[in-house]
Amino acid sequence: MGAGGPEVEDNMWPPWLKPLLRETFFVQCKLHADSHKSECNMYCLDCINGPLCSLCLNHHKDHRAIQIRRSSYHDVIRASEIQKYLDITYVQTYVINSAKVVFLNERPQPRPGKGVTNTCEACDRSLLDTFRFCSLGCKIAGTSGYFVKKRMPEKKRKATGWDTEESYYSSGSSHGYRGNFGNLRDFSPSTPPPTVASFRTAKRRKGIPHRAPMGGLIIEY
Repeated sequence: MGAGGPEVEDNMWPPWLKPLLRETFFVQCKLHADSHKSECNMYCLDCINGPLCSLCLNHHKDHRAIQIRRSSYHDVIRASEIQKYLDITYVQTYVINSAKVVFLNERPQPRPGKGVTNTCEACDRSLLDTFRFCSLGCKIAGTSGYFVKKRMPEKKRKATGWDTEESYYSSGSSHGYRGNFGNLRDFSPSTPPPTVASFRTAKRRKGIPHRAPMGGLIIEY
């Protein structure tokens, strides 16, 4: 494409940012699977070679490495850490465990809250008045000249139970964020495979409830 195309917009961001947003973290490291420190929650901004565990970092000395954290099953990074390498202006920060963090990718919000006066320019998530985006991925998409929000047709909205207009993004059409990285949802990584811990948790089941003689409910564990 000519001047002002996706190639030019890609140069607005560090080369590691879009690959970072596509990665799946908190999976077991294939190289150090036998170690108790094998969870991949680190990322090298210089090598851009995927999620790393703490043992992998021994091969990335003097490199710029960041740590990804989790909040309600979503990837976040401390604002004080990422703002050393990236301008996070207009991205809403959240306080988690006494530290300010920003989310890497959008988080679907079923319905806007009542009385909301400000929402994310990319995904319509509720925001405080001083911010424009809810995540780093939304800032990339929302500031692109190739991103246009499209309203869900009324018939489809009613069929899915929506009582308000939703902004959504079509893939492969004339709407949504296009270019080398597809639409907004292309930034979100896939769900990581279940770990041993999650498998054990899934196997736990509550006991069968029985009625007490007086009509109460007793739960057996």
